[in-house]
Amino acid sequence: MNNSEFTNKYNSAFAAAFAGIEAFEGENKISYELAIEKCVNLVLQAQKDNKKIMFAGNGGSAGITSHMAVDFWKNGKVRATAFNDSSLLTCIANDLSFEKVFSAPIEMFGDAGDLAFCISSSGSSKNILNAAEQAAKTGCSVITFSGFNPANALKKMGHINFFVPAYSYGFVEVLHNLIIHCILDAKMYCHDKIDIFNKNTAM
Repeated sequence: MNNSEFTNKYNSAFAAAFAGIEAFEGENKISYELAIEKCVNLVLQAQKDNKKIMFAGNGGSAGITSHMAVDFWKNGKVRATAFNDSSLLTCIANDLSFEKVFSAPIEMFGDAGDLAFCISSSGSSKNILNAAEQAAKTGCSVITFSGFNPANALKKMGHINFFVPAYSYGFVEVLHNLIIHCILDAKMYCHDKIDIFNKNTAM
């Protein structure tokens, strides 16, 4: 296979993964559009109640959490944070365990009514499963993002769950980022009346 053939195969596989995104309310399958709407409503409620969004993810997913936490508070005007500080991560991993690097901060800083965005490409990372469990125990609404195996544990742990049907880290991570951007952009476009499609035209 040459580079041109690979690129066509790659693009076709990505398009199939995008088209195949599944969404669930609990374990009940719902449309992607309805899931986005429900997530936007959760974000709006958090903003109204002066609650916050907490993001948790490893590796490439950690990059998504840092990126989106900034976008939610800077552009969406909703308090948001990601627990990615290196001192925090190494302290919790060393003193407690790596499996608690997100659940311990959520237990300390989470409040009932907050939102937790829990992201794991495999849906099986123990520290993300612990984060989702702790967030629910704290009284947060939990939104999960997973991929790979459709029977992964994380897919059943949130109030709203998104699943990307692909085994490629690149596809799953990019589509998780797209879904979260869609939640934020829908909030800004439909409720804040910000034209996200053209807002940067004059730059």
